Amino acid sequence: MSGPPSSPGTRRADGTAVRIGALVPLSPPGWVEAGRQLLAGLELAVDEVNDAGGIAGRPLELVVRDTAADPRKAEAAVDELVGLGVTALAGEYHSVVARSAAARADALGVPFLCSSAVLDTLTEQPTPWVARLAPAQSHGWRIYADFLLGAGHRRVAVAAEPSVYWASGARLLRDRLAPRGGTVTELDMRALTPADLCGELVADGATALLLLVGHPEPAMSIVGSVRRDRRLAGIMIGAPAGQPEFAAWATALGDDGAAVPFLRYLPERLGPLGARVEAALRARLAQAPSFVAFEGYDTIAVLAEALRSHGTDRARVAESWPRVAVEGTRGTIRFSRTPGIGVWQWAWPPVQVVDRDPADPERLRILHTG
Repeated sequence: MSGPPSSPGTRRADGTAVRIGALVPLSPPGWVEAGRQLLAGLELAVDEVNDAGGIAGRPLELVVRDTAADPRKAEAAVDELVGLGVTALAGEYHSVVARSAAARADALGVPFLCSSAVLDTLTEQPTPWVARLAPAQSHGWRIYADFLLGAGHRRVAVAAEPSVYWASGARLLRDRLAPRGGTVTELDMRALTPADLCGELVADGATALLLLVGHPEPAMSIVGSVRRDRRLAGIMIGAPAGQPEFAAWATALGDDGAAVPFLRYLPERLGPLGARVEAALRARLAQAPSFVAFEGYDTIAVLAEALRSHGTDRARVAESWPRVAVEGTRGTIRFSRTPGIGVWQWAWPPVQVVDRDPADPERLRILHTG
């Protein structure tokens, strides 16, 4: 299994540590920048828990495994981590990968607090073992659809690749737009080059193009082609899955990467805890932290509270989901059962639609809040 055996700075050699298994995409084709942000949040919170005395005097240890956006690797990692005696599992960014990890955690009876994956059907059936911090896709993408409608976009095209996640997103957008007079045209990027896509957009007359494709490619090539096509000067490019959130987007695309609205899960203003954590994450990452780093931090904050109040037995940790109330970086975190979602869900983290300011692509503008 690839990936570091444990997080530097949190290893303990005395055998008394409470171990948390962390699932993180740290190599391609995983979204590596998202994985690094997630891991930075997890590690910072673990360090703070240990600086405050650990869990009943025992240090917390993060045992990290790289999922590389591969569901099979995630399943194997869960098996290995359970064999290593972890008390709980945490993390994962990619929805399809998290779904495999959640199914395995449910089968093995180990609690899994999913940090970032949003697919509604994280598990096929309700499970007591899995909880989630990120908002469900149906919640966030409906807010994004409302943003499109408010901005006057009724004719929307999506550049799509095949996956459960992208298909779910396209369906959610269509279901939200159609009753309000909107249309969604799907353009299959398996059959189109970015240049071909431009011709299809001109013929369709869409006023907005949404990227339901992988990052960095083909997302960045599509943006470059559309921006260079004078026939499409008035079209809005959007990326609800959040590709422009990370610094690599702005570095690679420059001005072309601005004005591409995306979803992020932060409040308009951080409270005292959030501001302190933001500063610590910025120092650790040497760049502005994304919302994914805050999700990582909040994951450990919740698990630490569950471990302190309910002990380190796996079943008791899972039983704590509906009982914990933790002040996280983005608000008070509580879990509940939400219709159509089989895991314990924080309903809901704050949701924003933001973009990079064309006048200063390093600055993010809030366009809409849900």
